[in-house]
Amino acid sequence: MANPKQKMTVPRFRGRKGDGPPLVVLTAYDVPSTLAAEAAGVDAMLVGDSLGNVLLGYSSTMPVTLDEMIHHARAVGRVRERALLIVDMPWMTYHVGIEDSLRNAARVIRESGADAVKLEGGAKRVPVIRALIDAEIPVMGHLGLTPQSMLAMGGHKVQGRDEECAAQIERDARALADAGVFSIVLEGMPAEVARRVSTAIDVPTIGIGAGAGCDGQVLVYHDLLGLLPHKSPKFVRKYAEGFEQSVDAIRSWADDVRDGRFPSDAETYS
Repeated sequence: MANPKQKMTVPRFRGRKGDGPPLVVLTAYDVPSTLAAEAAGVDAMLVGDSLGNVLLGYSSTMPVTLDEMIHHARAVGRVRERALLIVDMPWMTYHVGIEDSLRNAARVIRESGADAVKLEGGAKRVPVIRALIDAEIPVMGHLGLTPQSMLAMGGHKVQGRDEECAAQIERDARALADAGVFSIVLEGMPAEVARRVSTAIDVPTIGIGAGAGCDGQVLVYHDLLGLLPHKSPKFVRKYAEGFEQSVDAIRSWADDVRDGRFPSDAETYS
């Protein structure tokens, strides 16, 4: 059984394959989300390029820049203590040749204090994955519904519903595992496909919209807490209604200001 107070490392994370409870991964983008995730005892925090959607107002992850990722990863890295810290490589930062990909990943690690980077794609990413690992930079893979490929996929669509696609996901997972990734995110695929992939490889799979057969689960912080008013994807379970609660709190404060109840003597210096 994992010690919840022990610092998570890449070898420990990888070693949880088949040993202990499912891994718990949550996105984090700033000090409040990091402190909350740490206090709740998550195993790893992912500074996801989903910050483009939930923080920066982009319609997809594709406009997110390396500087924006590093900016938020630095904030997380300054205050995290125990959880593993993984940072997404944004679109077109690891598609540009081995040398530039290494330089970009090195910036992420050096400037944020992250433990690992995550990148999307299957067997075609093996050369850059091998180069990163040769440079002692741990890599997490990402297969299935890969948001940076939304143009090629024709949008955010569940992957692996036909046998040809399912078999390709499994082949890609084997290729990534053989290349040395320490874990693979499986997103947006039928549960049976994710279970099949998880059984086929010897590194932990982390599911998001991939059923309960993975070795762990990840959710976006804002989705879990209901911090945005939009409709959640099918795979999200909201554990709070953060947006509505925030609106209620702000409205109560605004009413108190307008009616002269704030500040009171208790909030005033003498």
